[in-house]
Amino acid sequence: MALGFLARSRIVAPPGWTRWLVPPAALSIHLSIGQAYAWSVFKTPLEKTMHLSGTESGLPFQLGIVMLGLSAAFGGTLVEKNGPRWAMFVATICFGTGFLVAALGVATGQFWLVVVGYGGIGGIGLGIGYISPVSTLIKWFPDRPGMATGIAIMGFGGGALIASPWSSAMLGSTPTASDIAVAFLIHGVVYAAFMTMGVLLVRVPADGWKPAGWEPKVLETKKLISTHNVSAANALKTPQFWCLWIVLCLNVTAGIGILEKAAPMITDFFKGTSAPVSTAAAAGFVAMLSLTNMLGRFVWSSVSDLVGRKNIYRFYLGLGALLYLVIALTTNSSKLLFVLCAMLILSFYGGGFSTLPAYLKDLFGNYQVGAIHGRLLTAWSVAGVLGPLIVDGIADSEKSAGKSGPDLYATSFYIMIGLLVVGFIANEFVRPVKAKYHETVDRTQVGSEA
Repeated sequence: MALGFLARSRIVAPPGWTRWLVPPAALSIHLSIGQAYAWSVFKTPLEKTMHLSGTESGLPFQLGIVMLGLSAAFGGTLVEKNGPRWAMFVATICFGTGFLVAALGVATGQFWLVVVGYGGIGGIGLGIGYISPVSTLIKWFPDRPGMATGIAIMGFGGGALIASPWSSAMLGSTPTASDIAVAFLIHGVVYAAFMTMGVLLVRVPADGWKPAGWEPKVLETKKLISTHNVSAANALKTPQFWCLWIVLCLNVTAGIGILEKAAPMITDFFKGTSAPVSTAAAAGFVAMLSLTNMLGRFVWSSVSDLVGRKNIYRFYLGLGALLYLVIALTTNSSKLLFVLCAMLILSFYGGGFSTLPAYLKDLFGNYQVGAIHGRLLTAWSVAGVLGPLIVDGIADSEKSAGKSGPDLYATSFYIMIGLLVVGFIANEFVRPVKAKYHETVDRTQVGSEA
Protein backbone atom coordinates (compact mmCIF):
# COMPACT_ATOMS: atom_id res chain seq x y z
CA MET A 1 0.00 0.00 0.00
CA ALA A 2 1.33 3.43 -0.95
CA LEU A 3 2.11 5.61 2.08
CA GLY A 4 3.07 9.21 2.70
CA PHE A 5 3.84 11.42 -0.25
CA LEU A 6 3.45 8.46 -2.63
CA ALA A 7 -0.24 7.96 -1.80
CA ARG A 8 -2.85 8.82 -4.42
CA SER A 9 -4.70 11.03 -1.95
CA ARG A 10 -1.65 13.28 -1.71
CA ILE A 11 -1.53 14.07 -5.43
CA VAL A 12 -5.14 15.09 -6.20
CA ALA A 13 -4.89 18.33 -8.15
CA PRO A 14 -6.37 21.44 -6.49
CA PRO A 15 -8.89 23.62 -8.36
CA GLY A 16 -7.22 25.64 -11.10
CA TRP A 17 -4.26 23.30 -11.50
CA THR A 18 -3.35 23.05 -15.19
CA ARG A 19 -3.48 19.63 -16.80
CA TRP A 20 -0.61 20.62 -19.12
CA LEU A 21 1.87 19.91 -16.32
CA VAL A 22 1.08 16.18 -16.53
CA PRO A 23 2.69 15.58 -19.96
CA PRO A 24 6.09 16.93 -18.77
CA ALA A 25 5.89 14.66 -15.73
CA ALA A 26 5.18 11.70 -18.00
CA LEU A 27 7.97 12.73 -20.39
CA SER A 28 10.57 12.76 -17.61
CA ILE A 29 9.85 9.06 -17.08
CA HIS A 30 9.46 8.01 -20.69
CA LEU A 31 12.48 9.90 -22.02
CA SER A 32 14.57 8.07 -19.43
CA ILE A 33 13.30 4.53 -19.87
CA GLY A 34 13.34 5.09 -23.64
CA GLN A 35 17.10 4.59 -23.38
CA ALA A 36 16.30 0.93 -24.01
CA TYR A 37 15.97 1.76 -27.70
CA ALA A 38 19.64 2.74 -27.80
CA TRP A 39 20.79 -0.70 -26.68
CA SER A 40 22.26 -1.43 -30.11
CA VAL A 41 24.99 1.16 -29.37
CA PHE A 42 26.25 -1.16 -26.59
CA LYS A 43 25.96 -4.40 -28.57
CA THR A 44 29.23 -4.27 -30.52
CA PRO A 45 31.37 -2.98 -27.60
CA LEU A 46 29.99 -5.74 -25.35
CA GLU A 47 30.59 -8.37 -28.04
CA LYS A 48 34.24 -7.32 -28.36
CA THR A 49 35.08 -6.84 -24.69
CA MET A 50 33.11 -9.80 -23.31
CA HIS A 51 33.48 -12.08 -26.36
CA LEU A 52 29.77 -12.46 -27.10
CA SER A 53 27.80 -13.41 -30.20
CA GLY A 54 25.18 -11.10 -31.67
CA THR A 55 22.45 -13.24 -30.15
CA GLU A 56 24.07 -13.17 -26.70
CA SER A 57 24.59 -9.40 -26.71
CA GLY A 58 20.87 -8.97 -27.38
CA LEU A 59 19.86 -10.90 -24.23
CA PRO A 60 19.77 -7.90 -21.82
CA PHE A 61 17.51 -6.02 -24.23
CA GLN A 62 15.31 -9.05 -24.83
CA LEU A 63 14.89 -9.77 -21.11
CA GLY A 64 14.20 -6.08 -20.52
CA ILE A 65 11.29 -6.16 -22.96
CA VAL A 66 10.02 -9.44 -21.49
CA MET A 67 10.09 -7.96 -17.99
CA LEU A 68 8.48 -4.78 -19.30
CA GLY A 69 5.44 -6.74 -20.46
CA LEU A 70 5.26 -8.99 -17.42
CA SER A 71 5.67 -6.20 -14.86
CA ALA A 72 3.12 -4.06 -16.72
CA ALA A 73 0.66 -6.97 -16.76
CA PHE A 74 1.07 -7.98 -13.12
CA GLY A 75 1.60 -4.45 -11.83
CA GLY A 76 -1.13 -2.75 -13.84
CA THR A 77 -3.78 -3.15 -11.14
CA LEU A 78 -1.35 -1.89 -8.46
CA VAL A 79 -0.58 1.15 -10.59
CA GLU A 80 -4.30 1.90 -10.89
CA LYS A 81 -4.80 1.39 -7.14
CA ASN A 82 -1.78 3.24 -5.74
CA GLY A 83 -1.57 5.98 -8.35
CA PRO A 84 1.04 7.33 -10.75
CA ARG A 85 3.44 8.80 -8.17
CA TRP A 86 3.90 5.42 -6.49
CA ALA A 87 4.42 3.79 -9.88
CA MET A 88 6.92 6.41 -11.05
CA PHE A 89 8.87 6.05 -7.81
CA VAL A 90 9.10 2.25 -8.17
CA ALA A 91 10.15 2.67 -11.81
CA THR A 92 12.88 5.15 -10.85
CA ILE A 93 14.39 2.83 -8.24
CA CYS A 94 14.32 -0.25 -10.48
CA PHE A 95 15.58 1.43 -13.65
CA GLY A 96 18.46 3.20 -11.91
CA THR A 97 19.45 0.08 -9.95
CA GLY A 98 19.43 -1.99 -13.13
CA PHE A 99 22.16 0.17 -14.63
CA LEU A 100 24.26 -0.02 -11.49
CA VAL A 101 24.08 -3.83 -11.42
CA ALA A 102 24.93 -3.94 -15.14
CA ALA A 103 27.96 -1.70 -14.48
CA LEU A 104 29.13 -4.14 -11.81
CA GLY A 105 28.67 -7.02 -14.25
CA VAL A 106 30.86 -5.42 -16.91
CA ALA A 107 33.51 -4.36 -14.38
CA THR A 108 33.78 -7.91 -13.00
CA GLY A 109 33.43 -9.68 -16.34
CA GLN A 110 30.15 -11.34 -15.31
CA PHE A 111 27.76 -11.00 -18.25
CA TRP A 112 24.93 -12.65 -16.33
CA LEU A 113 24.90 -9.60 -14.05
CA VAL A 114 24.42 -7.36 -17.09
CA VAL A 115 21.48 -9.51 -18.16
CA VAL A 116 19.92 -9.60 -14.68
CA GLY A 117 20.63 -5.93 -13.96
CA TYR A 118 19.72 -4.21 -17.20
CA GLY A 119 17.18 -6.78 -18.37
CA GLY A 120 15.65 -8.10 -15.14
CA ILE A 121 15.69 -5.28 -12.57
CA GLY A 122 15.78 -2.51 -15.16
CA GLY A 123 13.04 -4.27 -17.13
CA ILE A 124 10.68 -4.01 -14.16
CA GLY A 125 11.38 -0.28 -14.13
CA LEU A 126 10.59 -0.20 -17.85
CA GLY A 127 7.20 -1.85 -17.41
CA ILE A 128 5.99 0.05 -14.34
CA GLY A 129 7.36 3.31 -15.72
CA TYR A 130 5.78 2.79 -19.12
CA ILE A 131 2.22 2.39 -17.84
CA SER A 132 2.52 4.76 -14.86
CA PRO A 133 1.21 7.93 -16.59
CA VAL A 134 -1.04 6.43 -19.28
CA SER A 135 -4.41 6.14 -17.51
CA THR A 136 -3.73 9.44 -15.74
CA LEU A 137 -3.21 11.20 -19.07
CA ILE A 138 -6.41 9.70 -20.49
CA LYS A 139 -8.33 11.02 -17.47
CA TRP A 140 -6.82 14.49 -17.86
CA PHE A 141 -7.41 14.54 -21.63
CA PRO A 142 -10.69 12.68 -22.33
CA ASP A 143 -11.26 15.08 -25.24
CA ARG A 144 -7.96 14.14 -26.96
CA PRO A 145 -6.79 10.75 -25.67
CA GLY A 146 -4.70 9.90 -28.73
CA MET A 147 -2.78 13.16 -28.57
CA ALA A 148 -2.28 12.92 -24.80
CA THR A 149 -0.89 9.41 -24.73
CA GLY A 150 1.11 10.24 -27.86
CA ILE A 151 2.91 13.05 -26.04
CA ALA A 152 4.05 10.77 -23.22
CA ILE A 153 4.81 7.67 -25.21
CA MET A 154 6.61 9.90 -27.71
CA GLY A 155 9.17 10.34 -24.97
CA PHE A 156 9.78 6.61 -24.78
CA GLY A 157 10.44 6.51 -28.51
CA GLY A 158 12.67 9.57 -28.32
CA GLY A 159 14.78 8.34 -25.44
CA ALA A 160 17.37 6.90 -27.78
CA LEU A 161 17.65 10.24 -29.57
CA ILE A 162 19.36 11.48 -26.43
CA ALA A 163 20.92 8.23 -25.25
CA SER A 164 22.47 7.12 -28.54
CA PRO A 165 24.88 10.06 -29.11
CA TRP A 166 25.41 10.44 -25.37
CA SER A 167 26.36 6.77 -24.96
CA SER A 168 28.52 6.82 -28.10
CA ALA A 169 30.42 9.85 -26.83
CA MET A 170 31.14 8.14 -23.50
CA LEU A 171 32.21 4.88 -25.15
CA GLY A 172 34.50 6.41 -27.77
CA SER A 173 35.77 4.60 -30.85
CA THR A 174 37.50 1.68 -29.07
CA PRO A 175 35.80 1.27 -25.67
CA THR A 176 37.24 -0.94 -22.96
CA ALA A 177 35.26 -2.84 -20.34
CA SER A 178 36.01 -0.02 -17.91
CA ASP A 179 34.52 2.54 -20.33
CA ILE A 180 31.31 0.51 -20.65
CA ALA A 181 31.02 0.06 -16.87
CA VAL A 182 31.44 3.80 -16.25
CA ALA A 183 28.85 4.58 -18.95
CA PHE A 184 26.32 2.28 -17.28
CA LEU A 185 27.07 3.83 -13.89
CA ILE A 186 26.57 7.39 -15.14
CA HIS A 187 23.38 6.40 -16.95
CA GLY A 188 21.90 4.95 -13.76
CA VAL A 189 22.58 8.02 -11.63
CA VAL A 190 21.53 10.63 -14.20
CA TYR A 191 18.34 8.87 -15.24
CA ALA A 192 17.26 8.33 -11.62
CA ALA A 193 17.67 12.06 -10.94
CA PHE A 194 15.72 13.02 -14.07
CA MET A 195 12.88 10.57 -13.35
CA THR A 196 12.51 12.00 -9.83
CA MET A 197 11.22 15.22 -11.43
CA GLY A 198 8.22 13.31 -12.74
CA VAL A 199 7.62 11.68 -9.35
CA LEU A 200 7.36 15.09 -7.71
CA LEU A 201 5.32 16.81 -10.44
CA VAL A 202 2.56 14.31 -11.32
CA ARG A 203 -1.05 14.89 -10.18
CA VAL A 204 -4.41 13.15 -10.73
CA PRO A 205 -7.73 14.95 -11.41
CA ALA A 206 -10.33 15.26 -8.66
CA ASP A 207 -13.40 13.01 -8.87
CA GLY A 208 -15.87 14.34 -11.41
CA TRP A 209 -13.36 16.66 -13.11
CA LYS A 210 -13.70 17.24 -16.86
CA PRO A 211 -12.39 19.85 -19.31
CA ALA A 212 -14.46 23.03 -19.43
CA GLY A 213 -17.21 22.78 -22.04
CA TRP A 214 -16.50 19.13 -22.89
CA GLU A 215 -19.11 16.40 -22.81
CA PRO A 216 -18.54 12.67 -23.44
CA LYS A 217 -19.36 11.53 -26.97
CA VAL A 218 -22.21 9.18 -27.66
CA LEU A 219 -21.50 5.81 -29.23
CA GLU A 220 -19.85 6.20 -32.62
CA THR A 221 -19.95 2.68 -34.05
CA LYS A 222 -17.88 3.51 -37.12
CA LYS A 223 -15.01 4.65 -34.91
CA LEU A 224 -15.56 1.98 -32.25
CA ILE A 225 -15.95 4.63 -29.53
CA SER A 226 -18.08 3.38 -26.63
CA THR A 227 -19.41 5.17 -23.54
CA HIS A 228 -19.57 1.82 -21.68
CA ASN A 229 -16.92 0.39 -19.37
CA VAL A 230 -15.36 -3.08 -19.23
CA SER A 231 -13.27 -4.45 -16.35
CA ALA A 232 -9.79 -5.84 -16.86
CA ALA A 233 -11.04 -9.33 -16.01
CA ASN A 234 -13.85 -9.16 -18.56
CA ALA A 235 -11.62 -7.58 -21.20
CA LEU A 236 -9.55 -10.78 -21.23
CA LYS A 237 -12.71 -12.68 -22.22
CA THR A 238 -13.35 -10.57 -25.31
CA PRO A 239 -12.08 -11.34 -28.83
CA GLN A 240 -11.22 -7.64 -29.19
CA PHE A 241 -8.51 -7.90 -26.53
CA TRP A 242 -6.86 -10.87 -28.23
CA CYS A 243 -7.12 -9.37 -31.70
CA LEU A 244 -5.32 -6.28 -30.40
CA TRP A 245 -2.81 -8.53 -28.62
CA ILE A 246 -1.93 -10.09 -31.98
CA VAL A 247 -1.83 -6.69 -33.70
CA LEU A 248 0.54 -5.24 -31.10
CA CYS A 249 2.75 -8.32 -30.97
CA LEU A 250 3.28 -8.50 -34.73
CA ASN A 251 3.65 -4.76 -35.28
CA VAL A 252 6.24 -4.62 -32.49
CA THR A 253 8.07 -7.68 -33.79
CA ALA A 254 8.42 -6.05 -37.20
CA GLY A 255 9.78 -2.80 -35.74
CA ILE A 256 11.94 -4.10 -32.92
CA GLY A 257 13.77 -6.44 -35.26
CA ILE A 258 15.30 -3.41 -36.98
CA LEU A 259 15.65 -1.25 -33.89
CA GLU A 260 17.49 -3.77 -31.72
CA LYS A 261 20.14 -4.36 -34.39
CA ALA A 262 20.03 -0.98 -36.13
CA ALA A 263 23.70 0.03 -35.84
CA PRO A 264 25.28 -3.29 -36.93
CA MET A 265 22.52 -3.85 -39.51
CA ILE A 266 23.20 -0.72 -41.57
CA THR A 267 26.96 -1.36 -41.27
CA ASP A 268 26.53 -4.93 -42.57
CA PHE A 269 24.07 -3.89 -45.27
CA PHE A 270 26.46 -1.50 -46.99
CA LYS A 271 29.78 -3.19 -46.20
CA GLY A 272 31.73 -3.76 -49.39
CA THR A 273 29.80 -1.10 -51.34
CA SER A 274 31.16 2.21 -52.61
CA ALA A 275 29.53 3.94 -49.63
CA PRO A 276 30.22 1.92 -46.44
CA VAL A 277 28.74 3.12 -43.15
CA SER A 278 31.12 4.16 -40.35
CA THR A 279 30.53 3.51 -36.67
CA ALA A 280 29.64 7.16 -36.10
CA ALA A 281 27.20 7.15 -39.03
CA ALA A 282 25.60 3.96 -37.70
CA ALA A 283 25.04 5.68 -34.34
CA GLY A 284 23.50 8.56 -36.27
CA PHE A 285 21.17 6.09 -38.00
CA VAL A 286 20.05 4.84 -34.57
CA ALA A 287 19.33 8.44 -33.57
CA MET A 288 17.34 9.05 -36.78
CA LEU A 289 15.27 5.94 -36.14
CA SER A 290 14.67 7.16 -32.62
CA LEU A 291 13.51 10.53 -33.97
CA THR A 292 10.96 8.98 -36.32
CA ASN A 293 9.93 6.49 -33.63
CA MET A 294 9.33 9.47 -31.34
CA LEU A 295 7.54 11.68 -33.87
CA GLY A 296 5.40 8.78 -35.07
CA ARG A 297 4.10 8.30 -31.55
CA PHE A 298 2.76 11.84 -31.45
CA VAL A 299 1.83 12.49 -35.10
CA TRP A 300 0.07 9.20 -35.91
CA SER A 301 -1.74 8.96 -32.56
CA SER A 302 -3.01 12.53 -33.03
CA VAL A 303 -4.18 11.61 -36.54
CA SER A 304 -6.03 8.65 -35.03
CA ASP A 305 -8.24 11.11 -33.11
CA LEU A 306 -9.49 12.23 -36.53
CA VAL A 307 -9.60 9.04 -38.62
CA GLY A 308 -10.24 6.40 -35.95
CA ARG A 309 -7.95 3.80 -34.37
CA LYS A 310 -8.85 0.91 -36.66
CA ASN A 311 -8.06 2.92 -39.79
CA ILE A 312 -4.70 4.09 -38.47
CA TYR A 313 -3.68 0.51 -37.68
CA ARG A 314 -4.59 -0.48 -41.22
CA PHE A 315 -2.11 2.18 -42.29
CA TYR A 316 0.64 0.99 -39.92
CA LEU A 317 0.39 -2.67 -40.86
CA GLY A 318 -0.41 -2.45 -44.58
CA LEU A 319 2.12 0.20 -45.56
CA GLY A 320 4.68 -1.31 -43.18
CA ALA A 321 4.55 -4.60 -45.08
CA LEU A 322 5.03 -2.77 -48.40
CA LEU A 323 8.05 -0.87 -47.04
CA TYR A 324 9.71 -4.10 -45.91
CA LEU A 325 9.12 -5.48 -49.39
CA VAL A 326 10.81 -2.44 -50.94
CA ILE A 327 13.91 -2.95 -48.76
CA ALA A 328 14.01 -6.67 -49.55
CA LEU A 329 13.76 -6.10 -53.32
CA THR A 330 16.13 -3.12 -53.63
CA THR A 331 18.74 -4.56 -51.17
CA ASN A 332 21.71 -2.13 -50.84
CA SER A 333 21.24 -0.31 -54.16
CA SER A 334 20.20 2.92 -52.42
CA LYS A 335 21.25 4.00 -48.96
CA LEU A 336 18.69 6.83 -49.01
CA LEU A 337 15.83 4.44 -49.83
CA PHE A 338 16.91 2.01 -47.11
CA VAL A 339 17.07 4.77 -44.49
CA LEU A 340 13.72 6.32 -45.49
CA CYS A 341 11.91 2.96 -45.44
CA ALA A 342 13.42 2.07 -42.06
CA MET A 343 12.44 5.45 -40.62
CA LEU A 344 8.83 5.08 -41.79
CA ILE A 345 8.62 1.54 -40.42
CA LEU A 346 9.86 2.82 -37.06
CA SER A 347 7.34 5.68 -37.12
CA PHE A 348 4.54 3.09 -37.50
CA TYR A 349 6.12 1.02 -34.75
CA GLY A 350 6.03 4.02 -32.43
CA GLY A 351 2.57 5.06 -33.53
CA GLY A 352 1.27 1.59 -32.75
CA PHE A 353 2.30 1.99 -29.12
CA SER A 354 0.89 5.47 -28.59
CA THR A 355 -2.41 4.76 -30.35
CA LEU A 356 -3.02 1.59 -28.34
CA PRO A 357 -4.19 3.19 -25.03
CA ALA A 358 -6.73 5.31 -26.94
CA TYR A 359 -7.88 2.22 -28.88
CA LEU A 360 -8.39 0.42 -25.55
CA LYS A 361 -10.23 3.41 -24.10
CA ASP A 362 -12.53 3.48 -27.13
CA LEU A 363 -13.34 -0.21 -26.79
CA PHE A 364 -13.32 -0.76 -23.01
CA GLY A 365 -13.90 2.70 -21.48
CA ASN A 366 -11.91 4.51 -18.78
CA TYR A 367 -12.61 1.96 -16.05
CA GLN A 368 -9.39 -0.03 -15.44
CA VAL A 369 -7.94 1.00 -18.81
CA GLY A 370 -4.48 1.12 -17.24
CA ALA A 371 -4.77 -2.46 -16.01
CA ILE A 372 -6.06 -3.61 -19.41
CA HIS A 373 -3.16 -1.80 -21.09
CA GLY A 374 -0.70 -3.50 -18.77
CA ARG A 375 -2.07 -6.93 -19.58
CA LEU A 376 -1.94 -6.26 -23.30
CA LEU A 377 1.73 -5.31 -23.05
CA THR A 378 2.54 -9.00 -22.58
CA ALA A 379 2.39 -8.95 -26.39
CA TRP A 380 5.41 -6.65 -26.24
CA SER A 381 7.22 -9.23 -24.09
CA VAL A 382 6.70 -11.90 -26.74
CA ALA A 383 7.70 -9.51 -29.52
CA GLY A 384 10.77 -8.43 -27.57
CA VAL A 385 12.03 -12.01 -27.79
CA LEU A 386 10.62 -12.85 -31.22
CA GLY A 387 11.93 -9.82 -33.16
CA PRO A 388 15.59 -9.98 -32.08
CA LEU A 389 15.52 -13.78 -32.18
CA ILE A 390 14.44 -13.72 -35.84
CA VAL A 391 16.87 -11.02 -36.95
CA ASP A 392 19.88 -11.94 -34.77
CA GLY A 393 19.42 -15.68 -35.16
CA ILE A 394 19.06 -15.63 -38.93
CA ALA A 395 21.91 -13.12 -39.36
CA ASP A 396 24.24 -15.28 -37.24
CA SER A 397 23.23 -18.37 -39.20
CA GLU A 398 23.74 -16.71 -42.59
CA LYS A 399 27.10 -15.33 -41.49
CA SER A 400 28.20 -18.83 -40.48
CA ALA A 401 27.17 -19.98 -43.96
CA GLY A 402 29.54 -17.43 -45.49
CA LYS A 403 26.96 -14.86 -46.55
CA SER A 404 27.30 -11.09 -46.07
CA GLY A 405 25.61 -7.76 -46.77
CA PRO A 406 21.83 -7.74 -47.40
CA ASP A 407 21.84 -11.55 -47.60
CA LEU A 408 22.18 -11.62 -43.82
CA TYR A 409 18.72 -10.05 -43.45
CA ALA A 410 16.67 -10.97 -46.54
CA THR A 411 14.92 -13.93 -44.93
CA SER A 412 14.12 -11.88 -41.82
CA PHE A 413 12.51 -9.15 -43.89
CA TYR A 414 10.21 -11.57 -45.71
CA ILE A 415 9.18 -13.05 -42.36
CA MET A 416 8.33 -9.53 -41.12
CA ILE A 417 6.15 -8.96 -44.19
CA GLY A 418 4.17 -12.09 -43.40
CA LEU A 419 3.75 -11.09 -39.75
CA LEU A 420 2.46 -7.63 -40.67
CA VAL A 421 -0.09 -9.14 -43.05
CA VAL A 422 -1.38 -11.41 -40.26
CA GLY A 423 -1.59 -8.34 -37.97
CA PHE A 424 -3.57 -6.47 -40.63
CA ILE A 425 -6.09 -9.32 -40.78
CA ALA A 426 -6.40 -9.46 -36.97
CA ASN A 427 -7.19 -5.73 -36.88
CA GLU A 428 -10.06 -6.30 -39.33
CA PHE A 429 -11.77 -8.54 -36.76
CA VAL A 430 -11.99 -5.77 -34.13
CA ARG A 431 -15.64 -4.87 -33.47
CA PRO A 432 -17.51 -3.02 -30.68
CA VAL A 433 -17.53 -4.98 -27.41
CA LYS A 434 -20.75 -6.89 -26.72
CA ALA A 435 -23.02 -5.59 -23.97
CA LYS A 436 -22.62 -8.74 -21.83
CA TYR A 437 -19.07 -7.63 -20.97
CA HIS A 438 -20.09 -4.10 -19.86
CA GLU A 439 -19.86 -3.07 -16.23
CA THR A 440 -22.89 -1.70 -14.36
CA VAL A 441 -23.02 2.06 -13.85
CA ASP A 442 -23.05 1.70 -10.05
CA ARG A 443 -19.89 -0.43 -9.94
CA THR A 444 -17.81 1.87 -12.14
CA GLN A 445 -18.88 4.89 -10.10
CA VAL A 446 -17.84 3.28 -6.82
CA GLY A 447 -14.17 3.38 -7.76
CA SER A 448 -12.91 3.83 -11.27
CA GLU A 449 -9.39 3.12 -10.02
CA ALA A 450 -10.22 -0.17 -8.27
